[in-house]
Amino acid sequence: MMDRRRLVTVPASSANLGPGFDSFAVALSLAMELEVTETGSFAVETDLKIARDRRNLVVRGFERLHPPDDFSFTIRSEIPLSGGLGTSAAAYLAGLMAADHLFELDADLLALGAELDGHPDNVAAALHGGFVVTTGGEVTRFDPPDGLEAVLVVPNEAVATRAARAALPDQVPIADAVFNVAHGALLMLGLARGDFELIARGLDDRLHQTYRGPLYPRSYELIARAKEFGALGATLSGAGPTVLAWTTFDTTGGVVEALSAEASEWAQVKRVRFEPGGADVSEL
Repeated sequence: MMDRRRLVTVPASSANLGPGFDSFAVALSLAMELEVTETGSFAVETDLKIARDRRNLVVRGFERLHPPDDFSFTIRSEIPLSGGLGTSAAAYLAGLMAADHLFELDADLLALGAELDGHPDNVAAALHGGFVVTTGGEVTRFDPPDGLEAVLVVPNEAVATRAARAALPDQVPIADAVFNVAHGALLMLGLARGDFELIARGLDDRLHQTYRGPLYPRSYELIARAKEFGALGATLSGAGPTVLAWTTFDTTGGVVEALSAEASEWAQVKRVRFEPGGADVSEL
C-alpha cells in the first residue's frame, strides 16, 4: 500500500549534567520532526545543512530496520546541529521509530539507538523524556521538578565530539572520582526532592569539564561564573561547547538577560524547558 505516512517528533537532550559523566541526561524542549512517506522512491527533503543521501542519520536509523528505497524523508529541526544537544541521537531515533511503527516490529529502540549513536544517555533521554540515569543498558527515568528551568548558550563555532573525547585522560585521580560520586548523589537527591539548593551543590564536576575547558574557554568561563549571572549553576552540555545554565522560574528571565549581554557576540542564548515528554510517532 502506497502513501503510508508517519510523523515522528524527538526532543533534544543534554547529557553528563555535570558530575554524571556518560550516565545522566535530560530531554529539552527543542525538537526534531521527521515525516516519512511511502512514495515508491527515495528522497531526503530538508532545509538543514545535512546529508540528503544514504549517509543521512535519519535514513541510517530507518535502514537499520528496513530498506529506505521507497520512502521520502522530510526533516525539520530546532536542535542546533552541533554543540552537544543530542542531534545525532534524535536523528537516529527518529528513523528507527518511523520504521518500527510502519512495519510493527516492536524493536528495542534504546539498544539500537545506542548502537548507532554511541551515547545511550542521550538516546534514553530523547526516547523517554525527563531526567534519566543509564546503567549498563537499563534506564531509570523521573520527571523534572516543578519550577526548575534552563537557559542554553550555544556557541556559533562547533567543536567536534571526537576532539572533546580526545581531551579526556585515560585515568583520573581517585579524589576526583570520589568528588563526582558525591556530587552526582547530591544532584539526584536534589532533583528527586525538588530542592534547588541541593541541585546547585550537585552540579560540580571534575571528570570531564576541566579537561575540555581549553577547547572552549569562553564556555568554560560561563560555567565558572554561572552563579554570578543568577543561575543555580551551569554544566557543559554533552561534549560541548554548549552550556546549560540551570535556573528557577523566578530567575530565568534575569539569567537570559545577563548571558545575552555576556555572550551574544559569539553564541545564541535560548530559554528552554526540561521536557517531560519523550519521542512520539503518529500515523498521518
